Amino acid sequence: MCGIVGIVAHTPVNQLLYDGLLLLQHRGQDAAGIVTSEGPVFHMFKGPGLVQNVFRTRNMRDLTGRAGIGHCRYPTAGSAFSELESQPFYVNSPFGITLAHNGNLTNSEALKRELWEVDFRHVNTNSDSEVLLNVLALELERAAQHHRLDPEAIFTAVAGVHRRCRGAYAVVAMIAGYGLLAFRDPFGIRPLIVGRNEQMGGTEYLVASESVAIEPLGFRVVRDVAPGEAIFVDATGGFHARQCAERPSLNPCIFEFVYLARPDSVIDGTSVYEARLNMGDALAEKIRRLPAAADIDVVIPIPDSSRPSALALATRLGLTYREGFVKNRYIGRTFIMPGQAMRRKSVRQKLNPVGIEFKGKVVLLVDDSIVRGTTSREIVNMAREAGARKVYFASAAPPVRFPNVYGIDMPSQEELVATGRTEAEIAREIGADLLIYQDLTALQDAVRKANPRLVNFEASCFDGKYITGDITADYLSHLASERNESRGQYAAADLLEEEREPG
Repeated sequence: MCGIVGIVAHTPVNQLLYDGLLLLQHRGQDAAGIVTSEGPVFHMFKGPGLVQNVFRTRNMRDLTGRAGIGHCRYPTAGSAFSELESQPFYVNSPFGITLAHNGNLTNSEALKRELWEVDFRHVNTNSDSEVLLNVLALELERAAQHHRLDPEAIFTAVAGVHRRCRGAYAVVAMIAGYGLLAFRDPFGIRPLIVGRNEQMGGTEYLVASESVAIEPLGFRVVRDVAPGEAIFVDATGGFHARQCAERPSLNPCIFEFVYLARPDSVIDGTSVYEARLNMGDALAEKIRRLPAAADIDVVIPIPDSSRPSALALATRLGLTYREGFVKNRYIGRTFIMPGQAMRRKSVRQKLNPVGIEFKGKVVLLVDDSIVRGTTSREIVNMAREAGARKVYFASAAPPVRFPNVYGIDMPSQEELVATGRTEAEIAREIGADLLIYQDLTALQDAVRKANPRLVNFEASCFDGKYITGDITADYLSHLASERNESRGQYAAADLLEEEREPG
């Protein structure tokens, strides 16, 4: 999960790109980068941290040009963070290309070997995004006519990328002297949307991960980029689009609707907020059928993404809804923090219970999902310490039992609290008196209710079915091995952190 944005305008785009990344900050807090284009010249600045901490006035002044792309990075699975993996990436051959990517290639290792052994292209980092950039560069070189590009050649190159690359990818790229290119994988796993702004100088275009980065910047939503489709905005502002995949199909990641996207986003024509309300309604009907849950006094959401589901659930059941936790908004999202000790410490710093809402009550806590269980356990403990008589826990999503290989940091089954456990065992693990999970069919129906045109979803972390068809047991075992090596690095950092704690 990363945030990407690309803009072609008639005025300098540095501030627009910066503001766009701020609006997409929830998609990645690890690093940020911007590249702007002045004809054949690129200007780049990137670094680790939040958008507001990466860029200074002096950096922004150097980012001149009327077109550019930006990226905010989500921590990558399987390896510790390296500044070298900040995006966008750049290659100078054959045309000068810079690229930002949201998703994950599932065949990146094979592609990397092929690039080196067959195509004689060297990849400098462990990032699959750099692999994707080099594949695109090679396909552009093959499609070019007399070392020149036109929309036909560019779309031919994207078709070549689709044939070679597997996995999830939503991409924005700048080709020096030519324009902005954006495309989406043939399964449409990661979101990508186009906006337009009519100015006296002509039409301006914006492509972004979510619709929340479009209207606040003065653009209006045009449509989503279709699975397998490529969008090209040339240097004169001309807009070109073509389907470049042979058998595209829309299978959006259902976890976008559960957790990843902002509630005010519309993804593939579907209101995330409405989908989450529907999740709450569906969960309420399941709870209504449970005699053990008949004594609930109050429904309390775990801020922020579970609020719509918790509110709809409480309303449907005729229960009191209360805000029982105050959130410190200056602490990062614990789901994307490496290391268990860091997550445990962060939960206590991020959430503080309002004691009056818990004391002597049977409390139903509602969260969007349960992944590792670390956060849930700490929150249940806080509710008990605040005086709750019983603590029930409801998840708006089903049990997360399988690794996600399409860009979400859940690669190893051993880290997932639901692996090998029944719901009763998970309840004991997180310390809850009762645990209620959403059913997968109910979750899918909740999103479809917000948009009946959605038929299929990428839901592998819940059902273990990988839509790209190339995920084997050996592949998952390799991911788990990489993850364990990374966990060893984080464990050492956690131990050092704990040793610094007083007492």
